[in-house]
Amino acid sequence: MNEHRYADRVKSVEMSGIRKLFEAGGPDAINLGIGQPDFDTPDHIKMAAISAIREGRTGYTPNAGIIELREAICEKLARENSLACRPEQILVTAGGSEALHLVMEALVDPGDRVLFTDPGFVSYAALATIAGGKPEGVGLDATLHIDVERAKEQMDGARIFVLNSPANPTGAVESEESIRALVEYANDRKVTVVSDEVYEHFVYEKEHFSAARFGDDVITVNAASKTYAMTGWRVGYLAAPEDYIPEFLKVHQYAQACATSISQYAALAAYTGDQEPVVRMRNEYRARRDLLYDGLTGLGFDFPRPEGAFYMFVPMGRNLIEKAIDAGVIIVPGEAFGSRAPEYARFSYATSRENLSRAVGRLGELMG
Repeated sequence: MNEHRYADRVKSVEMSGIRKLFEAGGPDAINLGIGQPDFDTPDHIKMAAISAIREGRTGYTPNAGIIELREAICEKLARENSLACRPEQILVTAGGSEALHLVMEALVDPGDRVLFTDPGFVSYAALATIAGGKPEGVGLDATLHIDVERAKEQMDGARIFVLNSPANPTGAVESEESIRALVEYANDRKVTVVSDEVYEHFVYEKEHFSAARFGDDVITVNAASKTYAMTGWRVGYLAAPEDYIPEFLKVHQYAQACATSISQYAALAAYTGDQEPVVRMRNEYRARRDLLYDGLTGLGFDFPRPEGAFYMFVPMGRNLIEKAIDAGVIIVPGEAFGSRAPEYARFSYATSRENLSRAVGRLGELMG
């Protein structure tokens, strides 16, 4: 059999430690490994997609997305994020994942430093590497928030700083003061800030602040995926200074052409329709957070209460993490999120209260 050749930059990237756990465990396993809302997509969104199919809206759309959706995103950004954007600054993508990919491919030259938190979302380092860049982790403080002063020290000479708040995997929500300080310093140093805000609607005691409020060279990445329980629809967007959009479109049009037409019409209904389902999901996630946090701290684990998203990042030790997974409590080891937190594990509470209670009980048995 002939050996096939592969690009070194791709060979050096590991498969996602999260996706490996997508179908992990036996029939009695409790999967807390996936950031997959267990809610169904709201009915009015599904009906919009069905209507689009029946009306024959199944062809290619403009590369940047249908104008109605881009206008709706501009209205959403003004209403919820205090950001003034025009449709020409919006590019609709196949989820937030593609938006991140476009940014890396269009902005990163070989050897460019790309900064992001460590621990942080798995895609940042991988996408930077695939683009030929040099991924570099920024440490967190004891509360799992960005250490602003240390981040500033690393920022000089970097090309991109990825800011994720609310954060995956920690659930931390950065303060207005921290976000402003990071953005202003980055822009002063000619570092582009990429603000990943996909969990913006799942904030519990604090307030979400969009990074683009505090600087001009900020690219906002977001998606319908988590907010509206639309992960499989694969529709997201980026909002950026207008001169960036043609460069992102070059990559987008050759790799993707356009986001799925049906998903775009569904997203239009999501952004313009009833927002009560989002409130209900947020309230339920808060209740689940409290149940899981009380259960885990009751077992003796000591870590900050998450302020947003639907994750907990828990210091457990590698041995107990392995035992938990073997016992059917599927959690993601911290090494999947970088090099600085191998003794931690990420728990997703985007599952039922019953499953969360069972998981805590099973962990208690392992520790007892």
